[in-house]
Amino acid sequence: MRKQIRGVVTSDKNDKTIRVVVERRYQHQKYGKIVRGRTVCHTHDENNDAKIGDVVDIVESRPRSALKRWELVQVVTKADQVQVAAAAEIGQMGSENDESVPTESQGN
Repeated sequence: MRKQIRGVVTSDKNDKTIRVVVERRYQHQKYGKIVRGRTVCHTHDENNDAKIGDVVDIVESRPRSALKRWELVQVVTKADQVQVAAAAEIGQMGSENDESVPTESQGN
């Protein structure tokens, strides 16, 4: 059974190769703090489907080069859709905060 993981494309500059960052959270063994770690996976993208910012599923494969050990399975979410959703969230948060934060003219 080959491992399948989900990550975000951080680079698509090379032909048929993308760099995917997979973030994970774990508890520090000694101190108990929740720590964020990241793994960089160089991934084979045969048709150059993925672009920077896309959320993708990748699967383990045979070594294709010195660094590439993963293959692109599918693009889960395009970068444009992710940015639109994030902008909508930020807009909603901004409108809620505007009402509760006093300005200098209101305070004095």
